Amino acid sequence: MAGDESTPSQSRARGAALGLPAEGPGSIAPFGTRAVAFVVDVLVAAVVAGLVLQRLPQNWSLLAFGLITVVSLVLVGRTPGHALLGLQLAHPRPGERVAVWRAVVRTALLVVLVPALVVDGDGRGLHDRLTQTAVIRRV
Repeated sequence: MAGDESTPSQSRARGAALGLPAEGPGSIAPFGTRAVAFVVDVLVAAVVAGLVLQRLPQNWSLLAFGLITVVSLVLVGRTPGHALLGLQLAHPRPGERVAVWRAVVRTALLVVLVPALVVDGDGRGLHDRLTQTAVIRRV
């Protein structure tokens, strides 16, 4: 019955189809938090490219962004922005490292940006859906 609080909601929690909790550690990270992490990663890449080139990085920051993102996802499962905001990239098989191909494909799509803005019902961007990953909260 409409307006009756005893009736359960028909909408499912984000991440439910992936077996993730609705809230707290392990849940899908909110879009805003992921966007801030992305901005942090872009700024880190620009600073690194600027330091290496000793001038304004221009498009070299894209290369720095790609390298930093792929290496950090493969080695520790999170980017500097993820680490700062308490996020982690979840692998489809818990406990395993992110494969290089997943990190490369995900990062290449993220550089295009549009796939990150197209989200599914679980709150994952197209780049995460295609690589069977999800950005989750660590804390």
